[in-house]
Amino acid sequence: MTAPFAWPARIYWEDTDAGGVVYYANYLKFLERARTEWLRSRGIEQGELARTQGLVFAVVHVEASYRRPARYDDLLQVTCAVAGHTRTSVTFAQEIFRGTVGGELLLSGTIRVACLDGAAFRPRPIPDFLLKEMQS
Repeated sequence: MTAPFAWPARIYWEDTDAGGVVYYANYLKFLERARTEWLRSRGIEQGELARTQGLVFAVVHVEASYRRPARYDDLLQVTCAVAGHTRTSVTFAQEIFRGTVGGELLLSGTIRVACLDGAAFRPRPIPDFLLKEMQS
C-alpha cells in the first residue's frame, strides 16, 4: 500500500443531521473529495481525463466502519492510499480522523473504483501513466 495522502475537511451545518452529528452519507462525500484531491496533488484532473482520454472512474464497491461521530465545526483529516489495483480498477484504503492523522479515528473503509470508457461506461484498462502515479 502507498503512503496515505491527507486532505482536511471542516464540518458545516449542512453536513449534520437533526441530532447535530454528520449524516452518515456525507462521510462518503468526504472520501470522494479526498480521492479527487489525491489525484489533483499528482497533477491529474478528472475533468481533463474525461475530455482528453474519454476516461471516468465510478465507485463500484464501498465498505465503511463508522466508529465515532463527527460534529459541527470539527476539523477532520481524510486519508487516501492505494491498497491495490487490477488492470481496470483501484482499491483505496481510507480513514477519517478528528483533528490530526492518527488522532481519533471516526471512520475506516475501502473503496473500489472502476476505470470506464466515458461514452460506453464499459471497463477499460487504466492508462500506464495513471498506474505509475498510483504506485508512487
